[in-house]
Amino acid sequence: MAKRLAGKVAIVTGAGRGIGRAIAELLAAEGAGVVVNDLGSAVDGTGASVSVADEVVAAIRVRGGKAVANHGSVADFAAAERLIATAVKEFGAVDVLVNNAGILRDRMIFNMSEEEWDAVIAVHLKGTFNCTRHAARIMREQRRGQIISISSTSGVYGNSGQANYGAAKDGIAGLTRVAARDLGRYGITVNAVCPGAMTRMAATVPQTARERRAERGLATGLGERTFPLQNFGPENVAPFVVYLATDAARDINGQIFLVMAGLVALLGYPAPVRTIQRDARWTPEEIATIFPHTLGMDLVNPAPAKEPS
Repeated sequence: MAKRLAGKVAIVTGAGRGIGRAIAELLAAEGAGVVVNDLGSAVDGTGASVSVADEVVAAIRVRGGKAVANHGSVADFAAAERLIATAVKEFGAVDVLVNNAGILRDRMIFNMSEEEWDAVIAVHLKGTFNCTRHAARIMREQRRGQIISISSTSGVYGNSGQANYGAAKDGIAGLTRVAARDLGRYGITVNAVCPGAMTRMAATVPQTARERRAERGLATGLGERTFPLQNFGPENVAPFVVYLATDAARDINGQIFLVMAGLVALLGYPAPVRTIQRDARWTPEEIATIFPHTLGMDLVNPAPAKEPS
């Protein structure tokens, strides 16, 4: 391996399993010193175990890599600061931050509790802010750094039963675009990846809205998958994330990517699809007349009403 990250220091949150572990191990294989952060909780965020992060550190060291563990919760602002400080103390810098930590508490919005909402937002969105904020202070002083956050198509496109998760992940996309503008002048890039992979978390997700739409014969806009299911391992997401951490990607900033199996896609910024415009103010009646054959001429309701069974 070319050791493209020799001498660099990386932090990966939620690195004990799945995508986070695959990213941490590949960063180490490329020569980076890695801080492996994981609370060691269950998928829903309950419980904790230091062995989860420690096992990854041991695996990296056995292969000749450099790694240390951190067992804090990214949802805690002070714990996130200590996480960043660990990288500086152990390796002397913070060059790469991968915001990957996450939990799931899926439920239909009419059944979701406040605690289920708050817990998911706290880990995904607040956790991404916490780590980014503390890392940015160090990176700004260094005049260099790469931040890669894990978003999701659940936020970008929507997925039934995941109001908390989708809101957090779309929030991460927005945070990415803003942070890129805040930090770019200091030589820091900020990008996000929406991954597709079979992981412990993904195994708990109910049938997706895309699959339900396909069953009803509705167009999905994403096309059909043309790659085998076995290619959805988390190790297939890691290479692109690691690429974004290298100097080769130093001019890529503020972008959102979709990565699954052998597919890498650049997602565009939200932009108007069609417009209607007039000099005077519209009335509701005028909009009702013109909307169906202009802006709304081919809109599909992703969840049409059903008669009670």
